Amino acid sequence: MDAEQLDLGEDPSLLLVDDDDAFLKRLAKAMEKRGFAVEMADTVAAGKAIATARPPAFAVVDLRLSDGNGLDVVETLRARRPESRIVVLTGYGAIATAVAAVKIGATDYLSKPADATDICNALLARTDGLPPPPENPMSADRVRWEHIQRVYELCDRNVSETARRLSMHRRTLQRILAKRSPK
Repeated sequence: MDAEQLDLGEDPSLLLVDDDDAFLKRLAKAMEKRGFAVEMADTVAAGKAIATARPPAFAVVDLRLSDGNGLDVVETLRARRPESRIVVLTGYGAIATAVAAVKIGATDYLSKPADATDICNALLARTDGLPPPPENPMSADRVRWEHIQRVYELCDRNVSETARRLSMHRRTLQRILAKRSPK
């Protein structure tokens, strides 16, 4: 799917919720080129307001927003328009959050950086089949690094507690945390 018009059905409405302004504007422009009628929000409160007033057919919601958790927007939208197709995006990919997102009604869950094509594929995939795999999935090293970072954050950046929970030597964990993220 390039930037051509897609068959979006009768209602091409799309809500984008992300607090990264540059990403939000780029994605909105790319989705408009594909035929979506885009509305943007940069907070949970703004996303919930739009989801309540004008529930869209499609939504792309960032998990972590400046004023809270994007899953609150997903719940509001799911309550107002149960058939809507929702993709949750995050820079902190973790199995637990993916499961939580899908349980409350997200259609799919993508890790950033996701491009407009990956997002369209996820939004338009039929529920009876899986969307095609991403062109450039995260490497195994990157997935491992993301998991370690997530556990580290959940342990309030406490190296000793993180090492204990990951069954890893503390110094090994410190070396991993000191390195840059793998590609």
